[in-house]
Amino acid sequence: MSTTAQRSYTGDDIVVLEGLEPVRKRPGMYIGGVGSPGLHHLIWEILDNSIDEAMNGHATEIGVVLHANGHTITVSDDGRGIPVDTLAKTKRSALETILTTLHAGGKFEGKNYATSGGLHGVGASVVNALSKELIAIVRRDGREYRMDFAKGKPTTKLRRGKNAVRRTGTIITFTPDPTVFPKTEFQSTIIRDRLETVSFLHRGIKFNFADKTNNSKETYQHDNGIVEFLTKIAEERQCKPIHDPPFRLEKLNGERLELVLQWTESTDEHIRTYANGIPTISGGTHENGLRSGLSKAVRNYFETHELIPRGVKITHDDIREGLLCILSLFVHDPQFQGQTKERLNNPELQNVVDSSVRAALEQWLNDNTSVAETIAARIISAARAREASRAASAAVSRKMGGTNRLMLPGKLSDCLDNGREESELFIVEGDSAGGTAKQARNRNHQAILPLRGKVLNTESVTLKRVMENKELQDIVTALGCGIGKDLDPARMRYDRVILLADADSDGHHITTLLLTFFYRHMPALISLGKVFVGLPPLYRINIGKETYWAADEADRQRILEEHQGRSKPEITRFKGLGEMMPNILWDTTLNPRTRRLLRVEIDDQLETDRVMSDLMGRDASARFRFIMDRAAFANAIDV
Repeated sequence: MSTTAQRSYTGDDIVVLEGLEPVRKRPGMYIGGVGSPGLHHLIWEILDNSIDEAMNGHATEIGVVLHANGHTITVSDDGRGIPVDTLAKTKRSALETILTTLHAGGKFEGKNYATSGGLHGVGASVVNALSKELIAIVRRDGREYRMDFAKGKPTTKLRRGKNAVRRTGTIITFTPDPTVFPKTEFQSTIIRDRLETVSFLHRGIKFNFADKTNNSKETYQHDNGIVEFLTKIAEERQCKPIHDPPFRLEKLNGERLELVLQWTESTDEHIRTYANGIPTISGGTHENGLRSGLSKAVRNYFETHELIPRGVKITHDDIREGLLCILSLFVHDPQFQGQTKERLNNPELQNVVDSSVRAALEQWLNDNTSVAETIAARIISAARAREASRAASAAVSRKMGGTNRLMLPGKLSDCLDNGREESELFIVEGDSAGGTAKQARNRNHQAILPLRGKVLNTESVTLKRVMENKELQDIVTALGCGIGKDLDPARMRYDRVILLADADSDGHHITTLLLTFFYRHMPALISLGKVFVGLPPLYRINIGKETYWAADEADRQRILEEHQGRSKPEITRFKGLGEMMPNILWDTTLNPRTRRLLRVEIDDQLETDRVMSDLMGRDASARFRFIMDRAAFANAIDV
């Protein structure tokens, strides 16, 4: 029985947060976090409001401006303008109410908006609450109105300004609050990608982007909508279609549904779903209906025409292998999961999409027999390849032998402790570095697996080919948890895996190759937080009796600037991990108390997938664009 004095719990302990205080107290509940995705989510909240005006026929043009300071955004539209009349209930203008009150807006009753991306009524007020400054300008009823805010509270009254006889719309300018966000600088590439995406989803609407950080302007408008979007994605992912044109479905009765899909030579599927123009990266009932309807249509076609060879079993994965698909649904009353709207939960939509896709796709296959036969051959080939891959994976699993040390790779220096808790596997670049790491490690908990040279680039590579690669096969065997669809994280022999390469460009390339392998073939280990990147030093700097370790050139310069005044520094640049003495490698890189590790995490699945495809795909031009788009940002950081 505890002898600790019990504190009374009374009404005085209850904290009531007024107005927008809950948003500032717990911003992650409303925007998903205060990192880069949360910061940019502020733009999407205001942008979605403008899109709602256009989606419902009240606007034709939307503009986004990234101001020269890189921290301020303006979103404008030529819609009807937010109402400014005084509300009887709040005794304040509609504009002030909307921007300072959670769950206040004109979308709840369905009278003003047939479909909308923002039905929670919290988007604009959340942005206001998390902004150092927000300025709202409204043009309607022949006049221009303005009201200023700071951290969710009005700093001026609603002011009526100049005449605006022929112009209507809303202009919102905001600057994120640096006391909420660690970094408040917006990235133009993220904004540009979002605007381009929504221009495909809302065909005919013009989106203008002005980037005043480099004085560039771009306009996005796509009259052919998601058909053009599919072509763009295929080019970016280097997916060669096996048939043309793609299957297209557009249903306007009831819920508006747009679908375009195409089978390609790629070995993976890529499905993007949207609800009212908002990317549902976690799927939902509409995506479940799509997958179900797709499988039923293909299976019905196979059975009707007796196309399945004897001994071949067709699975859902076989049907979707190589599939490139975009589903865009416009819903009257969307039930999103959370304010960030990453998943759609309307239960009735699963049957709506399922039945629509099943009937239309099966009819299309029957009407286009030559295309259907090409697709059927593609699916049967995928089924046979899957069986071959499963056999190869099973063979590797048999070789792994669970915890049987006799079956582990010969070059693995395993840890002595058989328990998984606190154990670590270091995947080390090169035999020389591996030898040093073996001497430096804590033998009880740390295992070392050296790799020879650069491993296979596994972007768009089949599992069968992955398992034919000796270096990658050793990784799978050492981890002991399987790979691909047979991956079981519970069987992982270590608590974490740490990628350890030299701190130079070659080392970074090797780390990227390994990250590609884990992302494409063992993604569950990343999502569970089991994959880390070690950060060995590139420089040792001795200043007087003190020793400092620099991770890169910028870190070296920082140390020198902070400590130049003492005495002349002695600087040593390490050519690689193998050049370090074991005690130095332990102190800087292996010792859990002093080392630096980066946990590999995925904030945005779609963006991560695109970046991985750009960096590791066959298209060198995509890689060049990726590097050049970020060159100015990198230089700014160096300066």
